Amino acid sequence: MSYNKPIKRIAIVGTGVIGASWAAQYLAKGLDVVATDPGPNAEAALRKYIDEAWSDLTDIGLAEGASRDRLSFTTNMKEALSQADLVQENGPERPDFKMKLYADMDEVTPVDSLLASSSSGITPSVIQSKCKHPERVVIGHPFNPPHIIPLVEVVGGSKTSPDAVQQALAFYTSIGKKAIHLKKELPGHVANRLQAALYREMLYLIEQDVLSVADADDAVSWGPGLRWGVMGPNLQFHLAGGSGGIQHFLEGVFAGLAPVFKSLGDPSINADLKQKIAQGVLKEAGPRSVDQLAEKENEVLVGLLGLRTQRA
Repeated sequence: MSYNKPIKRIAIVGTGVIGASWAAQYLAKGLDVVATDPGPNAEAALRKYIDEAWSDLTDIGLAEGASRDRLSFTTNMKEALSQADLVQENGPERPDFKMKLYADMDEVTPVDSLLASSSSGITPSVIQSKCKHPERVVIGHPFNPPHIIPLVEVVGGSKTSPDAVQQALAFYTSIGKKAIHLKKELPGHVANRLQAALYREMLYLIEQDVLSVADADDAVSWGPGLRWGVMGPNLQFHLAGGSGGIQHFLEGVFAGLAPVFKSLGDPSINADLKQKIAQGVLKEAGPRSVDQLAEKENEVLVGLLGLRTQRA
């Protein structure tokens, strides 16, 4: 089976925050989007989210043909999927739910259309296990919010066709995403695992009263986080090696990290630590609501993406 057909019509299954953000992204790229969700007021909430996201998408740049009028909504999943070229699923993160959902989607989606899951932690081999056509099931995991953050992690399951993986990578790249191919399945994929590794050490440092919650955030966002918004740690250490580059770093400077690696902590995630984190975060946030913080974050991210595009 070949999956190398034009992808012009996207079905969004599940229109919570991730699904709504994906819908906005696809509309901004000039694609037709049909969304489905059984929840009460799902359509109204979806259209509200897209309207609010459209300003950021306009700043990032709309593709030819981009229009919110290309969105349709139905509570009938079969109707939504029957003509879809790609399905972007964003349902609850429960293995049993995903397995049943994919078996149902598999029955009603054209056999040469991809089924892509936004799952942040469930592996594709589990998701595809009840499908009659598991070869077209892939993970297309975004980083939130998908309509702003370019990263998409693509990974196939044990029964996924290599052609399906390559088509997913090509499609996401074609709409401006930074699609990366994960060669192996892992719980949490890759980006969340990297994020969790950093947060684990941050929790340990806070637990040990090395620094406050706010200072821990500042240590990342005003230090290496600024660099990571430009290039990843491997390239950063290439720079750290000076004129000798990464070879010099690995042969010399790298040895200085060995004691640090050995001292990395393993925090006890208990009620006291959770309370400490919560109190510190609320103090750091101050009077700013979650929505206000998210709006400010998106504003800065759009600006950073603009700079990266100009200076690429």
